[in-house]
Amino acid sequence: MKKILTVLAMSFSALLGSNLATAAPQFDRDDAEHPRYQAQNKREFRANMEERVQDKRRMREERGVKRLQQHKWQTGYVMPQHYRGNGYKVDYQDHDLPRPERKQQWYKINQDYILVDVENHQILRIAGL
Repeated sequence: MKKILTVLAMSFSALLGSNLATAAPQFDRDDAEHPRYQAQNKREFRANMEERVQDKRRMREERGVKRLQQHKWQTGYVMPQHYRGNGYKVDYQDHDLPRPERKQQWYKINQDYILVDVENHQILRIAGL
C-alpha cells in the first residue's frame, strides 16, 4: 500500500511539474514589440478608427436626409422632436405665410411649411410651396 501511495504521489507531482513548465512558454523578442513599431501600429489603428467613425457618421446623416425626404406630414400628428429645433423655425412674414396665433410656430421642413402648436407640438396646418 505504501508503494502505491508513493507511486501516485510521484506521478501526481510529475504531472503538476510538467503543467507548470508548459504553462508559460518563453518567446524570443519580436520586432513587433519594438516601441517604434508599436507607435506605428497605434497610429494606423487610430486612423482606421477615425475613418470608421466618419463613415458611420456619414451614413447616419444620409439616412436622416432620406428620412426627411420620405416623411409625409399630416394634420393632427405630433411633430417629431428632431424637427423642433431653431434651425427649422421660419418667420411667417418672410415666407408669405398666414400669421400664427399665440403659441403657434411655423417650421420649414423640405418643401413644406408646417404650423405647429408650441405647447403640445401638434401639427395644425401644412402649406406646400
